[in-house]
Amino acid sequence: MTEPREVIVYSRKGCHLCEIVKETIGKLHRRGGFSWREVDVDTDDQLRRQFTDEVPVVFIDGRKAFKYRMTEQEFLRKLAS
Repeated sequence: MTEPREVIVYSRKGCHLCEIVKETIGKLHRRGGFSWREVDVDTDDQLRRQFTDEVPVVFIDGRKAFKYRMTEQEFLRKLAS
């Protein structure tokens, strides 16, 4: 059996684009095939410096897949590749 893909969303509170991306990923998560978690960049000085205002950022299996925006179709395509 194949391990589920790991998705990490780097975001921050009060970020409208972050909320949209998390809502989309949450909706798609119900279909299965991946696990996901959110990391608030403001809880870690290094992450805050690394991402500054460039959130949300979505990583799939440790590789940057999206920054700022994504569609369901784009996400599913990258998840399948």
